[in-house]
Amino acid sequence: MSDKLNTWIKIQENSDFSIHNLPFGIFSTPGKSKRAGVAIGEFIIDLKQAQSVGVFSNMMIDSNVFANEFLNSFIALGKQTTSAVRERLQKQLCDESSPLKEFNPLVHMDDATMHLPVKVGDYTDFYSSIEHATNVGKMFRDPDNALLPNWKHLPVGYHGRASSIIVSGQDIHRPKGQTKPNDGPPVFGPSQRMDFELEMGFIIGKESQLGDPVSTENAEDYIFGMVLFNDWSARDIQKWEYVPLGPFLGKSFASSISPWVVTLEALEPFRVEGPNQNPKVLPYLEYSGLKNYDINLEVQIEPKTTNSTTTVSKSNFKYMYWNMAQQLAHHTVNGCNINVGDMMASGTISGKEPDSYGSMLELSWAGKNPVKLNDGSERKFLDDGDTVIMKGYCEKNGIRVGFGEVRSKLLPAK
Repeated sequence: MSDKLNTWIKIQENSDFSIHNLPFGIFSTPGKSKRAGVAIGEFIIDLKQAQSVGVFSNMMIDSNVFANEFLNSFIALGKQTTSAVRERLQKQLCDESSPLKEFNPLVHMDDATMHLPVKVGDYTDFYSSIEHATNVGKMFRDPDNALLPNWKHLPVGYHGRASSIIVSGQDIHRPKGQTKPNDGPPVFGPSQRMDFELEMGFIIGKESQLGDPVSTENAEDYIFGMVLFNDWSARDIQKWEYVPLGPFLGKSFASSISPWVVTLEALEPFRVEGPNQNPKVLPYLEYSGLKNYDINLEVQIEPKTTNSTTTVSKSNFKYMYWNMAQQLAHHTVNGCNINVGDMMASGTISGKEPDSYGSMLELSWAGKNPVKLNDGSERKFLDDGDTVIMKGYCEKNGIRVGFGEVRSKLLPAK
């Protein structure tokens, strides 16, 4: 929607949750169980209550869908229904005579607890930022030939662990595992090189059948919406274990996501061209139209000893070499089926400038260049007690659509 809308709810000018956004999530309040809601300004629309006062009259939606502890059953109704719900809410929020205003099924965000928005069946992580892949290649392989031979021919990915995807606000413990010192045999203990990875995740909203690939042309029909994604990484554990089969314990201990799912419909005005892909991709990865999205991203670190936060990275989702449509087409081209609630992550999102790198590995260049924080301390990697905060938003022609934040504190190893 490109035309600016006016709502009767007072919303701060820089709010991520404008009338043009209306993301979906799962929340609870004291004495009431988890249920579906929509964010608007500082409030949450309780969708079951909104339905009970007639907001969704004539839409034939089972109220149990809104009372569910995950969004999966709602998403599974299909975009025709989910988009209609969002559009109905937009109209009601701009209508002074709306039952939303009369009966007020709104909950202040300060009075609610947010939960994981979807039950994640499967999770795949990609490696789709050319800047990030080049930086890693320069550090650990060949500065003059940083990318592996396959990188520009296919969206590299691996199957991750869905059970350890957690929602913003849930803290994690420093993981333990095997690491290999430069001058000795492997040892076991807490990771000494804990890192974040700035990513975006997309949520599957439509299932496919085993054996049926999804084309780049149809891929967005299968994507419900997006979240911020912090793919925590234990670099030293990962370095020792990843050859020959890839990431395992260095990644599977936790990934954090933001609680509000921003729909592709809300992101429509922010489509942009992606980077030029050279060499030419194979036919099944070809696409037409604008498939990248202009999403401003930021990472902050808040140390345990101070309330001061330091912005350590500013990046943008538009930099991604491989877009979501290509990722999904590649994921399914062999006949792999996808299900509602499956999650795909972009891979670390880095830009061309050093202050746009999406991980401590790059920002400190594998620990050689410590990052200075506002409290005077320095970081090569993350310290116990550090809170990592990621934010993201789009803005164009006075319209802002944001993701809120994903934050989590790194606690000492158990």
